[in-house]
Amino acid sequence: MSREQNPTPDAPLAERRPGRLTAAAALAALEGLALVAGGVYILVLGLTGDPDDRQQAVTGGVTLIVLALLPLLAARGLLLRRGWSRGPAVITQVMALPVAYNLLRADSVAIPAGIVLAAVAVAALVLLVNPATTRALGIRGPGGDVQEEK
Repeated sequence: MSREQNPTPDAPLAERRPGRLTAAAALAALEGLALVAGGVYILVLGLTGDPDDRQQAVTGGVTLIVLALLPLLAARGLLLRRGWSRGPAVITQVMALPVAYNLLRADSVAIPAGIVLAAVAVAALVLLVNPATTRALGIRGPGGDVQEEK
C-alpha cells in the first residue's frame, strides 16, 4: 500500500473518531446486513420452496451473501479508522445507485425500497468524501498533505 493510504501512526488515532465516520460505517454495515438478509431469504426460498430454477435461486442467494462482505469489511475498517476502507465503502455506494434506480423504475412495492437505498447511498457518499472523514482516516491529498477542512 502506498503512503497516501496509510494513516500516520500518531496523529489521526490521537483524535476522536468523527461522528460522520461512525455514521458512514453504520450505513455501510446496514447495507451489508441487508444483503445478507436478502441472500439468506433467497437461499432458503430456493432450497425449501418451489422455484422455477433451484440452482439459480441458490446461486443468487450465495452471491448476495458473498457480496455482503464488501460493505461489512468496509464498515469494520471505517470503525477502526483504516484508510483503505474508504475505497470499498465508496464502491459499495456507487454500485447501490443503479440498483436503486432500477427499483425506482419498477411498478411494484420495490419503489419504497429504491427510495431508501438511494437515500442511504447518497448520504453515505456525502459522509465518505467529507474532509473530516478523510482527515480521520489519514488519507493524504494530491500534495502529500492531509486534506484540511475549508
